[in-house]
Amino acid sequence: MTEGSNRQRVLDFLNVLYSGDIDAALDRCTDDVESLANAPIDILPHMGHRRGKAELREMWEAVSARYSELRCEVPFLITEDDRAAAFIRVYFRKSINQRMVQFDIAGFYSLRDGKISHIREVIDTFDLVQQLLERDVAAILTGRRSTPM
Repeated sequence: MTEGSNRQRVLDFLNVLYSGDIDAALDRCTDDVESLANAPIDILPHMGHRRGKAELREMWEAVSARYSELRCEVPFLITEDDRAAAFIRVYFRKSINQRMVQFDIAGFYSLRDGKISHIREVIDTFDLVQQLLERDVAAILTGRRSTPM
């Protein structure tokens, strides 16, 4: 496997995942794939630690149910051997009110036999939660006057 082909594998994975094709995304993962996305699971219960294709399907289906549109841009992706790191800008349109949520993910991937075996996502969850709740959480926490979102 070359680094160039792993780069393309990760890009293909991200493109099919964010186009909503869960089956195609799972086809690009090992059976024992493991995923960890840092997030406050009391607000985003579908996030957190997942293991195996069935658990990833459950997580991705929960995301698809909440959002009418998903897309991403990958302005930065670097690979080394069987590992990849990506800066991903994600856009989700909320199903309940059609508001667009955008946030950044630092995604780290390990590949085995040409398939993704580990996914680690680091998300600015503070910004994401503010957008999802449509509230100035900083103002609530500090007691200062809230600004409209």
